[in-house]
Amino acid sequence: MEYKSNNNVVYSCKYRVVWCPKYRRKVLVDGVDTRLKEIAHEVANEMLFDILEMEVMPDHVHVLLEVNPQLGIHKAVKRIKGRSSHALRIEFPWLKRRLPTLWTNSYFVSTVGGAPLSAIKQYIENQKNV
Repeated sequence: MEYKSNNNVVYSCKYRVVWCPKYRRKVLVDGVDTRLKEIAHEVANEMLFDILEMEVMPDHVHVLLEVNPQLGIHKAVKRIKGRSSHALRIEFPWLKRRLPTLWTNSYFVSTVGGAPLSAIKQYIENQKNV
């Protein structure tokens, strides 16, 4: 097992996160998916957490994150959803016409726990093949 550390904490906190557009509309298409991944990686670099795997489906997003416990998973997800909603609705004006807001307020989060990381990465990678 590989551990990360900051000045005072050694950690290995990996989370599987899933969230959906409002009303589960299939709007994450036609370049929105690619741009969403870019924005998520920008946020991760700024906030110093890692996106280990990410797959964007037309109606939901799967992400495998490693987050410093002092930052907290809720802050990482909130920042990705907030920044991406704002940027995507500006860059893709048709999203404003389809939805009052881009994301639902909720999301699913699960710790990876003892599951092999390779199995979880493979599951997320293969979302589009299901």
